[in-house]
Amino acid sequence: MEHDLVRPRKARPGDHIAVLSPSFAAAGAFPEIHEQAMRRLAEVTGLVPVEYPTTREVGASPAARAADVNAAFADPRVRGILAVVGGEDQITVIPHLDANLARADPKPFLGTSDNTNLHHWLWGLGIASFYGGSSQVHLGPGPAVDDIHARSLRAALLTGERLEITDPGESEDVGIDWADPRALESFGEREPTQPWDWYGPRRVVTGATWGGCLEVLQWILTAGRFRFPAEVLRGGVLIVETSEELLPAREVGWIVRALGERGVLGAVDAVLVARPPVSDFHRRPAAAERARLRQQQRDTVVDVVARYNPGAVVCVGVPFGHTRPQWILPHGGPVTVDGVQRRIFADYR
Repeated sequence: MEHDLVRPRKARPGDHIAVLSPSFAAAGAFPEIHEQAMRRLAEVTGLVPVEYPTTREVGASPAARAADVNAAFADPRVRGILAVVGGEDQITVIPHLDANLARADPKPFLGTSDNTNLHHWLWGLGIASFYGGSSQVHLGPGPAVDDIHARSLRAALLTGERLEITDPGESEDVGIDWADPRALESFGEREPTQPWDWYGPRRVVTGATWGGCLEVLQWILTAGRFRFPAEVLRGGVLIVETSEELLPAREVGWIVRALGERGVLGAVDAVLVARPPVSDFHRRPAAAERARLRQQQRDTVVDVVARYNPGAVVCVGVPFGHTRPQWILPHGGPVTVDGVQRRIFADYR
């Protein structure tokens, strides 16, 4: 069984890119970060950011936020859509979306975290997207846009090239509070990364990606929004990451186990697990404890995957989730997981 996906055509410099808040309107709550993000978005991509009525409207209704998504798909001048940030209630927006508009003019959609909902709505319509990107997190704060983020942003929106996914050598779990003026010019506390961990057979897997934020995947499955047999993911690459809610490793394992029972783990040929955040503004364990928490989550996920699919190639620690710097990855597009050379490549066509 196959699920063929349309890959939306790329934008050209000067085209419009819609900047939307389908979840939390952080652009309205912290406008200085947002405005710096819009300047940088234009500089990095050559595209013209366009805002919609709820982009800065904190507390906008699900129907109003959906109306902006629909309007962006309906506007032929818009050649890409970027989410400001995630949140926790986008699942209530999905029923208000117009599938016909998205099918009539597919456009690259970029977002992470709660935007897993939109990625799966598009995937169900047969439209590929790009998991990652958050103007309020990856463009606005700090002294500059991280190189790996800028490269994958341009590849997703403009160039469609094939890139090797590499380790940037440093990572932060959380930046400086957006209410603090220092957030405009300083990164959060960064620390050196560790080599990625590889498990499973030494073979090369190339397949279409599917997944996102584990907590949101659980909501999607509970709401019955994934109506396909797991067989449709046969030979694919599962991408999973966890949020700033800092779930204990055993709860992460429960969600991954549910994916195993659903048949997802048995269908895919490879699994990419993102480097997880293990601290936030209120909880900052010592370095040794942070390392232990990451290892605990890694061991739990690897153990569950091995129970359901010992033949899967698994790589843990890839920076595509809630930590920064962040790679944007295809969602529904091909990724090569090379378990022989221990390398990963993403195709942004």
